[in-house]
Amino acid sequence: MPKHDEHRELGASTRAVHAGEPRVRDDRSLTPPVVNSSTFPFENTAELVAFMSGEVERTPEYGRYGNPTLAACEARLAALDGGDAAVLMPSGMAAITTTLLSMLRAGQRVVMTSDVYRKTRQFARQVLVRYGVEVDIVEPTLASLEAAIRDDTRLVFTESPTNPYLRVVDLEGLVALARRHRAKTVIDATFATPINMRPLELGIDLVIHSTTKYLGGHNDLLGGVVIGSQPMIDAIREHVGMLGAIADPNTAYLTMRGLKTLGLRVERQNTSALRIARMLSEHPAVSQVWYPLLESHPDHALAKRYLRGGGGLVSFELRGGLPAGTRLVDAVKIPKLAPSLGGVESLIEQPALMSFFELTPEQRSALGIREGLVRMSIGIEDPEDLELDLRAALDALL
Repeated sequence: MPKHDEHRELGASTRAVHAGEPRVRDDRSLTPPVVNSSTFPFENTAELVAFMSGEVERTPEYGRYGNPTLAACEARLAALDGGDAAVLMPSGMAAITTTLLSMLRAGQRVVMTSDVYRKTRQFARQVLVRYGVEVDIVEPTLASLEAAIRDDTRLVFTESPTNPYLRVVDLEGLVALARRHRAKTVIDATFATPINMRPLELGIDLVIHSTTKYLGGHNDLLGGVVIGSQPMIDAIREHVGMLGAIADPNTAYLTMRGLKTLGLRVERQNTSALRIARMLSEHPAVSQVWYPLLESHPDHALAKRYLRGGGGLVSFELRGGLPAGTRLVDAVKIPKLAPSLGGVESLIEQPALMSFFELTPEQRSALGIREGLVRMSIGIEDPEDLELDLRAALDALL
């Protein structure tokens, strides 16, 4: 990896392109090779014994324990977030569930904030509790977290920004609070990306990303990663080997390819999303907009403190409720009606239908999901085109 000043850390985009790479590979390839192998033989018994004794370093003997393509991707991901190490898994949920299972045991307590990803909450309430783990789910504020954390709290799990209202947690306050109770902190920073926020620098213990989203960036892979200190990642990696949540080398290659343009994509999405959010906040068909860098957002001060950019997601509520949202989603020409976020294509959806369809309006309301809520993931299209398209669909609602 090129380095011109040993006292200056390279910028995020430079790390996204070069971290974890030799300047010149032995095979002279510019891009990393995809090593599609499930097993890695030894030259002889002496090499096997030396490897098992820790005297030599090489690719582990079996693909469930390691792969050169995965190792290269993990090194780059760790460098982006400023961690010692990373472990790549086949989905964001695999990264979350494996981390939670590796860190918690019966009699311990995990505190989560209320708008972490819905499947994360379901895993905690439906699976962790079956193994004797106590689960508290509270509002994403420091006061609520402080009221919930007790001496038996092992772990605090949150997101920032959260889904779908892009709440921003006071990370420094959370770190101080957790340390007083000797609890570990884990943050799902998928929406922020390492471009907009690096929680490890603030003292967070582990960072999780769904690499499916911004890090891959092209809506063509599923993946997840956990990043942190070497001892914590080693412990999680042991569980990966047991539970079998193994990422494949082709996904690792696609992730590294996507990372090369991460800085450019996120910068464009930051700019475009803020422009769209401001337009939405002024449109008469819209009753409320949630975007962290809007002054109207409840966590605007925290967002300015912790985020380098507001990200590519905008959530907003239409005055006409669910029918108005449906008319809007069906009227726009550029964003595609689909779940997920973070790719080069803009996507749009109604959370009440896409993620909470099986619930009644009353049940959705109890979970904080408003009937008129629309979530839009901003891609890298020309912002003028996105704005004109969205404005025309909004005008038709009046």
